[in-house]
Amino acid sequence: MATRIFYPTSRPREKALHEAVSGAVILVTGASHGIGKAAAKKLGAAGATMLLVARSREDLDAVAEEIRAAGGVAHVYASDITDFDAVAELGQGLLAEHGRVDVVVNNAGHSIRRPIDESYDRFHDFTRTMDVNYLGPVRLLLTLLPGMRERGSGHIVNISTWGLRMPPAPRWSAYGASKGAFDIWLRTVATEIAADGVTTTSVYMPLVHTRMSAPTDFSGVPGLTADEAADLICHAVVARPLEISPWWTGPVQAFADLRRGAAQRFMERGLGRR
Repeated sequence: MATRIFYPTSRPREKALHEAVSGAVILVTGASHGIGKAAAKKLGAAGATMLLVARSREDLDAVAEEIRAAGGVAHVYASDITDFDAVAELGQGLLAEHGRVDVVVNNAGHSIRRPIDESYDRFHDFTRTMDVNYLGPVRLLLTLLPGMRERGSGHIVNISTWGLRMPPAPRWSAYGASKGAFDIWLRTVATEIAADGVTTTSVYMPLVHTRMSAPTDFSGVPGLTADEAADLICHAVVARPLEISPWWTGPVQAFADLRRGAAQRFMERGLGRR
């Protein structure tokens, strides 16, 4: 499997997954396509009650039908993560309808790759990525966290990026800043909620070949399929590690700390011209 290149452990055994999620209420944002869709199908097949969130109801309905056809349970909630009032209402409505949310998979995201000299008149690139990748998820979790803490259980899986474990790459300033903001927020909050039995996992994903990454030509770059990425999410739900990161990001970061100029030139040559 391609995941073996990036992670030593990628897929939990079916029995372990079933035992971990059977009867659990799991919310997946960005569930209509790609990683979110693949993860929702795997978790639903293992016995979880799936709450599917994305903007397109039609696409969510199609995913829900696949889950139900395989014997699972799925509920659809069309919502725009950048509409903060709607997101708060969504969270409150989910709690009213289902009583609790056991696991949140924060997967919805917006990616943008643009050099800074083409961004001077595009401030909306930065506000949009912040709304989708940072502020929207924060608003949702501020609604769901009180219930998790009161019950003394809950788990949050954040789909982050391996870029936060590497030297900065050219043209990804808006995306990297927004993903970094939520990463810091969640890891900080984790220090406050751990005593209440609520855990978090940050998954530092490498390239995943989905429609979100398609606008940039990554055809010659090794990466995961959505199905392989979903296996990592299932592993996060079962094992609940603090983080899941490609094994090689540690050596690369250590090299960057020692030879920052050389590492930066490597990133510029490798990613700056694509």
